[in-house]
Amino acid sequence: MSWTEAPAGAQQWVPLHPRSIDELKSSAAGCQGCELHQDATQTVFGRGAPNARIVFVGEQPGDIEDQRGLPFVGPAGRLLREAVDDAGIDPSELYITNAVKHFRFELRGSRRIHQTPGPVHIAACRPWLVAEFALLKPELVVILGATAGKALLGPSFRVTRARGQLMPWPASAQYPEDFPVGEIQALATIHPSAVLRADDREAAYQGLVDDLRIAAQAVAGPAVR
Repeated sequence: MSWTEAPAGAQQWVPLHPRSIDELKSSAAGCQGCELHQDATQTVFGRGAPNARIVFVGEQPGDIEDQRGLPFVGPAGRLLREAVDDAGIDPSELYITNAVKHFRFELRGSRRIHQTPGPVHIAACRPWLVAEFALLKPELVVILGATAGKALLGPSFRVTRARGQLMPWPASAQYPEDFPVGEIQALATIHPSAVLRADDREAAYQGLVDDLRIAAQAVAGPAVR
């Protein structure tokens, strides 16, 4: 039976009672929960403040992230950092991660071309996000793009319908199971890579910044812990 037919899922690699993000990251380095680990250079885990007020969730690492082992360090990551600054969000209050922790790609000659993770990869990697959220307990989750939205809120999620709106964490999402529904908010926006692909990049970038300003306003004031 192939990996795609019966993925093991990441749960067996997740520590039972992790004490820190570093412990999770160390454990994730050996994850073989789906077939993506076979071709990727390494697991690319989340990084940022251990008590972050805002968690950004993207799709998956790209080629540069896969090589360096860090999320959002390529062109999309640089653009996101600029947008965070322009929106007035304090970077020291952020944690950034991806719904899928290994790079999915196909080879074309010597080039590794991005492929969107499938539902089987999202489901296999979900235990890592659950564990991250359980430790971080953020006030706001910023969803970057459609794949992250489907991973967090279900297959019916559409970023075009939900974008730029503060939403209470829906009880129907059941994700993660111990999330304090009613205390957490979510906000969806486009993935920064969509800005890089846009015909009108300036307008797309401004739209991203406008969405992130809503996120900044949502957590303005003393931290709620």
